[in-house]
Order: sequence, then structure tokens, then C-alpha cells
Amino acid sequence: MKKISLLLFYFIISFAKAQDRPITTGVPFLQVAADARAAGLGDQGVATSADVFSQQWNPAKYAFSIDKQGFSVSYTPYLTDLVNDISLSQVTYYNKINERSAFAGSVRYFSIGDIELRNDATDPANTVKPSEYAIDGSYSLKLSEMFSMAVAARFISSNLGITTEGQSLSAARSFAFDVAGFYQSEEFAYRDFNGRWRAGFNFQNLGPKINYDLSGITDGSGSNFLPANLRIGGGFDFILDDYNKVAVGLEFTKLLVPTQQIPVPVDLNNDGDTTDAGETNGVQEANNEYNSIGWVPGIFKSFGDAPGGFSEELKEITYSLSGEYTYQDSFSMRAGYYHQSPEKGAVQFFSLGAGFKYNVVKVDVSYLFSASKVKNPLENTLRFSLTFNFGEKYEEY
Repeated sequence: MKKISLLLFYFIISFAKAQDRPITTGVPFLQVAADARAAGLGDQGVATSADVFSQQWNPAKYAFSIDKQGFSVSYTPYLTDLVNDISLSQVTYYNKINERSAFAGSVRYFSIGDIELRNDATDPANTVKPSEYAIDGSYSLKLSEMFSMAVAARFISSNLGITTEGQSLSAARSFAFDVAGFYQSEEFAYRDFNGRWRAGFNFQNLGPKINYDLSGITDGSGSNFLPANLRIGGGFDFILDDYNKVAVGLEFTKLLVPTQQIPVPVDLNNDGDTTDAGETNGVQEANNEYNSIGWVPGIFKSFGDAPGGFSEELKEITYSLSGEYTYQDSFSMRAGYYHQSPEKGAVQFFSLGAGFKYNVVKVDVSYLFSASKVKNPLENTLRFSLTFNFGEKYEEY
């Protein structure tokens, strides 16, 4: 019970400080950067150069990969200031079929560790292991020499229910798909350097709600929207010479999930008190109306349903800035900044990262510094990724 109490206390305090009208979804682990390269760039990856980790950010980049095949393993400790057995792990593999197309797959696993349940101190412990995972695959194809698109499908399972005596809860499951595009220009010669432009977009996690309660609820209150979002970004590579390159990037993300409306109780008897019997019905009606929104209408509603109007819609867009220096394709240094409005979650942080490559093996690490008054669950956390690239090389135009 100690771990449950700590986790509940942590999240209650965080949201009490941060939230004004944040948008909450099910399976939020899908939004956490699982690889150290993107983490070091401020959770940015939709328009960065192609790598093994493109599956989470923009699978269309695989069509521009130089290596024929790649395999990676990533590990991210979570809430390290509170516990030591919560983590996010990911395994990714891609194979470039030919110069124009590639396929890839990945498994992402979020473990909440062991939780011991007791009615009192003398009872034997009932140990449970809540966890979530996602399995996905993608196919990317170059539609021209400089533009590619990709589709991805994803199966999601969330087993967070705690089984008690006489009750058995099944895992919540859903599926989702992505539609992505990536542009990479030719290398242009400027006065003192060469350069290349990059741009990308990804409609991610589009799919039915995930239902955490299958006990006959029909009003939708047991289901949650998936973290559907639109990522769009761009970048530029400063190719200084044959050994030195600096890449900069800018990325925006918008959740494609409706904003929870503000329910207003009605003072029916004009006594100045809105807590009398029947006067809070408006709150329940507002909640029921929100729960009844389907995932497809929710995508379109998400662009214009913020109670504060257009100014609040803009606050629902997060952005990140990044810079990456690479020497001889064997050593990289990275930095990034991520910003979310204080009224929509207040996730703000700086990140640093580095990458080291020897032959076919590459190691990436990253570190996060919170820039918000709200404590980040990944603050002061080192993330690791190990990559293997092998097979023939494709020439970059």
C-alpha cells in the first residue's frame, strides 16, 4: 500500500498545482519519449533525421534510412525520486526493403512494478504487477525522391486493474493507427556551408476509446480517449564540412482530444447555495455529454471546443526546440526545450543528450531538467538506448 499512497499523493499534488483545464487521456505512456535521442532533443522526432527510433515519432522517415536494418533497445526509469521499479522499455526493429520502402515494428512496455496489497499489517501480502504495453508495425514508402509517407497500426493493452477477492478484472484493450509524412530536401550549397531542409507530420494514436470498466456501464464513463495527437515540425541541417554538422529543429504537438467543459450547477431555489438536491445535475449532465463523444467526432471537436475560445486552443499546443551537433557521424551532443502551457499541464523542461557510435553499435543517453514549478516524473533521470545498424548501405542523394 505504501507505493500506491506515494503515487496517489504525487499525482494529486502535481495536478493540484498544474491544472486549470488539462486534457487527460488513457494510456498516457504512449506520449512519453521512450528513446534517449528524442528525449535529449526535448521530446522531438517528427522531422529529425531518420534513425531506428522513428517508429514512435514518424515512421515515414524509415524510407530515408541509410542502413538497411536497425535494432534498438531503450530503457527509461520513471518516478525515480519515489520508487525504483517503475520503468518504460522499448524494442524496435526496421528493415529497408529497397531504396524506396521499409517496414518496422516495436514493442513498448510500461511496468508499475510490484504492489503489495494488505487489509491490515498482519495479513499476507497480495502482490500485483500492473502494466501496459503497445505492439505496432509500420510500412513507409517514398512517393518521390524527397517525400515519403507511412501508415502504422498499434495494439494497446492496459492492465491496471487490481484484482481483489471475489473480483477479476480484465485488461483494457484498444487499437490505433498513424498516418505520417516526411520531407527531406537535397543538399544545397550556401556561401560558407551546405544545408538540407527537413519537415514532417504525424497523426498519431487515432482509434477507439479504451474502456477501463466493463461492468455494464453504458454512459461511457468507464472509457477514456486515446492520446491521439498531431505532430508537425521542421528542421535544417548546417553541414559545415565532411566531419561537422549542426541540426536545429522546431516541433508542435496538438492533442486531438476534446476539452473537458466547465460544468455549472444551477441555483434552482435562489438561496445562494448550488449544492442543494437536484442543483448539481448540470455537473453530471456535462460529464455524461463529454463521455458520450465518440473518438472520430472528438478529433474535429478538439480544434474548436475550448471554453476560453481561440486563445485557449493555442494554449493546448505544445512546442519544442532542439539542437544537435554531430562529429564524423560517430559522436553527437544534443539539447532541447519543451513547453506546455501552465493551464494545460505545465510540463516544461530542458534536456541534454549525447550519442556515441562505434562500428555498428551506438549508445545514446539523455538527462532532463524541469523548468516548471510542477515536479516532472522524469526529472533527474538518465535514459539509455542501445542501437545496432547492419546490412548494406544506401547512398544519400
